[in-house]
Amino acid sequence: MKTWIKATATGLAIAAMTTFAVHAEELKSLRGDTPLDADAKAVELTKQDTGTAFGRAYRQQPPMVPHKIDTYQIDLKANQCIGCHDWPQNTAANAPKISETHYIGRSGERLNHVSTARWFCTQCHVPQEHVEALVPNEFKSAAELY
Repeated sequence: MKTWIKATATGLAIAAMTTFAVHAEELKSLRGDTPLDADAKAVELTKQDTGTAFGRAYRQQPPMVPHKIDTYQIDLKANQCIGCHDWPQNTAANAPKISETHYIGRSGERLNHVSTARWFCTQCHVPQEHVEALVPNEFKSAAELY
């Protein structure tokens, strides 16, 4: 019985390694041929779509940023996103207003300013890049399912 279990386990391990090896050859890293222990130049992402709104994949998904933010300062003392998206500046900037949920403090009190719990916008809101997926997937947004 033990010999049968060992033989089965060995066979499964070999099959798994073979499958992994086949898929590993198909997968191409953004690092190219640069080994992991060597420094690689960052990939140039020039495909950023700016100026258009992106669809959401599921309910309550934070909206993605349709413009460049790589030069924005967001730290403990400054948040350049608020300059355009906080009320009432958002109307002059023609920018979407920050959600009301961002004006609720940790203990549930309503605030007249963005809560410190929501201060670092890029924890949830990110610019979207139009790049090819590294691995194939069959993801469908929630909107496509209904």
